[in-house]
Amino acid sequence: MLSRVANSLYWMSRYLERAENTARLVDVNLQLLLDHAPLGEDTLMDQWQPIVQSAGDEALFYSLHRQATASTVSEFLVFQPENPNSILGAIAQARENARMVRDQITGDFWEELNRLYLFLGTAKARAILRSSPVEFFQEIKAGSFHLQGLVEATVPQNEGWHFMRAGKYIERADKTSRILDVRHATFPAHGTPAAATQSEALQWAAVLRSCSAWDAYKAIYGADVQLAFVAEFLLLSEDFPRSVRFSVEMLNRSLRSISGIGDGRFSNEAEKLAGRLVAELQFGTAAEILEFGLHHYIDVFQTKLNAIGEALFQTYIFQPFLTPDNEQLQQQEEQQQQSAAE
Repeated sequence: MLSRVANSLYWMSRYLERAENTARLVDVNLQLLLDHAPLGEDTLMDQWQPIVQSAGDEALFYSLHRQATASTVSEFLVFQPENPNSILGAIAQARENARMVRDQITGDFWEELNRLYLFLGTAKARAILRSSPVEFFQEIKAGSFHLQGLVEATVPQNEGWHFMRAGKYIERADKTSRILDVRHATFPAHGTPAAATQSEALQWAAVLRSCSAWDAYKAIYGADVQLAFVAEFLLLSEDFPRSVRFSVEMLNRSLRSISGIGDGRFSNEAEKLAGRLVAELQFGTAAEILEFGLHHYIDVFQTKLNAIGEALFQTYIFQPFLTPDNEQLQQQEEQQQQSAAE
């Protein structure tokens, strides 16, 4: 597979996952505020500023807006053209990457992605967001689910499919950890937190809903929201599809499917780093994470995840540029090596 094709499939999938997770985050935060009594301006800012921080675009946001409010943050994360990580920006970049590899995706997939992109560019989309945010974000999530289903049902499960899965799961692991980090201030710096207050319980239930994890969480822990259990479930669950551990395991599996290397070995830096991170998550415990400090743990985790992404790029995407002189020199060296071998 050509490196440019692999790169486009990988980033197409990452941007689609990014758009869906952004929709989840803004939607749930809007609904969370409905559960509170009327809030003052400072309290509202405390609710919206962490959302901007979790996206990693705080500096860009404050260069465009004075305060973090429901309207400014929603605009920034949904439609703002200057924000490449907005929902509109992510879908547009996913579409551009898909356009460059039309022969690798199906017609049904292209039509649905194009429909979602065109919908976001209409005045109707803005009107729906103003009048019924729940309906708007449900449209984004439904479009993402449709696209994921089309990938699973219609795209051949070859190298290209695994690059798409690698993109999806590295982005999902990153965004789940960022969503969890949004409310890290309710945790102590180190150690197990005390029982959650009613307000904290509402916030952490919202975090679970952001990851579509509320029903799965209740099936294991019941309806009593304990902060330590939420962190354990979203970070270390081995069978919940949006947990960090599950996502990293799927990423590791796709990397090994691309190279053909089994578990317990590695053939490149990306596989080595991914395998090491899988082991850390498999043998880690919530108590160890909380003692280390949740916010610090997530920062370290995201650094490791970025290293895997960089290693994947260096292994499969980046190809050093050869000038004619360098290419001739390389050919001469290869011929000399062949002669020596003979």
